[in-house]
Amino acid sequence: MKLGDYLEKDLVLPNLTSGNKSEVLKELLVPLGDKYSEMDTDEAVRVLLEREKLGTTGIGDGIAIPHGKLENLEKVIVIVGRSVEGVEFDALDHKPCTIFFLVLAPEQVAGMHLRVLAQISRTLKDETFCKEFLDADSFDALWKLLKDI
Repeated sequence: MKLGDYLEKDLVLPNLTSGNKSEVLKELLVPLGDKYSEMDTDEAVRVLLEREKLGTTGIGDGIAIPHGKLENLEKVIVIVGRSVEGVEFDALDHKPCTIFFLVLAPEQVAGMHLRVLAQISRTLKDETFCKEFLDADSFDALWKLLKDI
């Protein structure tokens, strides 16, 4: 499985500006709403925040992998964001998050959802990848790094 197959260039946000969990989730979903006008991004935020109540998806080391399932979704969608300043995300290590991989999946494809999350997790365990992700000096450099994972 290649994670790059689930990434779209216009769903990569290299300069997040939000300062807290709910704001950053909304900010990550803006390009999704722009790209798919039928997408109910308010519902997506609600689903993601409900998932956060079960336990934070801020896994530590500056990484958050918010995820949820939506009924009317046709495919797994991955949105990637980077915050230079860091966002308070109730992470397990109590540190701000700078790397975000948001995953939305259709209700009926639990297996694929889990495989995508596992691939993201494996990718983000690579310290070299995370450093290159944070150090990418342009959108194109960040996209080049992401599309090949």
